[in-house]
Amino acid sequence: MISRKGFTLIELMVVIFIVGILAAVAIPIMRGRIDSAKWSEGRAAAGSIRTAIRAAIAEKGNTYAFNTYVTTLAHLGFATGDLNGKYFPETAYAFTITESANPAVQPTYLITVTSPGTGESPTSPLVVTLDQAGTFTP
Repeated sequence: MISRKGFTLIELMVVIFIVGILAAVAIPIMRGRIDSAKWSEGRAAAGSIRTAIRAAIAEKGNTYAFNTYVTTLAHLGFATGDLNGKYFPETAYAFTITESANPAVQPTYLITVTSPGTGESPTSPLVVTLDQAGTFTP
């Protein structure tokens, strides 16, 4: 009898089935990693805004009317287009500064980064915030 070498159709089908299961599991995991990497651009720019706000507070002191005079990124020293990136345009960044009636208390601030949700921008999460303590949420 002649011996034939090779794979049977059943063996090939089993291999294709296993590869399909692995792909179905791996693709969602990789998608989350891609969005996380894209958010690193937004978080880095938010950190730059945080540094500019902290410098403004240190320079002007606690009695300065930040809510009146520091309302845009230009007031913090950013030129138009400075924060434009591949995944986040300059319009994705916003901030609020809240002052206390007590001049001994430092102003608090919250920086919000919103994903445009279009093109190559990240889809999850859609909003990340950074507070004066340096905490990102989510």
